[in-house]
Amino acid sequence: MKKTLLPSMALAALIGVTGCSKSNNTATGDNAAVGSEETTILRFSHFWPATAALHTDVFEPWAKKIEEESKGMLKVEIYPSATLSTADSTYDSTAKGTVDIGAQVQGYVSGRFPLTEITQLPGLSSSAGQLSCMLQTLYDDGVISSEYEDTHPLFMMASGPGAFHTIDKPIRTPEDLKGMRIRRPSEIAGNIIEAAGGTPVGLPATDLYTSLQRGVIDGVSTPWDAAGSFRITELVNTHTTMPLYSSALLVTMNKDKYESLPDDLKKVIDDNSGAQMASTAGATFDSEDAKFIAEAKAKGDTMINISDPLNDPAWQGILETEIQKYLNSVEAMELDSQTVYQKAKEASASCKS
Repeated sequence: MKKTLLPSMALAALIGVTGCSKSNNTATGDNAAVGSEETTILRFSHFWPATAALHTDVFEPWAKKIEEESKGMLKVEIYPSATLSTADSTYDSTAKGTVDIGAQVQGYVSGRFPLTEITQLPGLSSSAGQLSCMLQTLYDDGVISSEYEDTHPLFMMASGPGAFHTIDKPIRTPEDLKGMRIRRPSEIAGNIIEAAGGTPVGLPATDLYTSLQRGVIDGVSTPWDAAGSFRITELVNTHTTMPLYSSALLVTMNKDKYESLPDDLKKVIDDNSGAQMASTAGATFDSEDAKFIAEAKAKGDTMINISDPLNDPAWQGILETEIQKYLNSVEAMELDSQTVYQKAKEASASCKS
């Protein structure tokens, strides 16, 4: 009896061990399969309000398309209104991986993107669509790409020409800026304001309404879409529109996050990057400009339009001087500003609609 029982027990134990071992291997395999099919969350930070057209008409549809084309393997969570990173730190936050995707105005970080800011100089663009095309072209051609090597840019974009928005203070000539505290969105715009005798004040778009309301600044220099999106048009009643400068922007992704994706998911990102998205964003900015201009006219605001300031006797001298000063400052960084400026002019001509 004992002799029969012992071999039987040993056999049962062996079967049990073998069975457990097989079960564990299967479980490990299943877990690995499930792990490989887990959704990757991409946190997207930007500073526009959730009501802005850029958020509702560009970023949200883009995020939805990424999710659909990845069959749910990628999900973009959008954080508007600078809730995840400040307006002037989003690029660095993306580079460091604090956020996965970020949108920023390059001019918010003075001196960080000197070659890109050449595209914002007066006379190079007259619409958001044109500058968005210019920026994407110069990036794709390698003219400005060296400035973005610490991230994985998805698409370039730009707002329309800047405007001065003030309360009861028309600005027709540079002299009208004397003594005024004007918010400046970039180094180039700030230099022009200062050269005219004004005081440029650096503020992100998120702080414009309260700063103007409290009298911290006397006026705002910003494109029309931002003036409307951030409700500046509620406070001001005088506007001077001219292509004094334009604002370059971009949407970029953390490089390590992008590289960690499998090839099929990288392709989803790649298929929704580049020139087509630049065009979509540019068209949205231009549409918003037109809408807010029409609203300002309808409420009886004073509208001043200077369509070609480089050939306007009042503005020509100061603008030509500031253009050359900026190009010289970039040259002093041992960067070939003149070549980039020439390439920007060529892109301007090819992108003009």
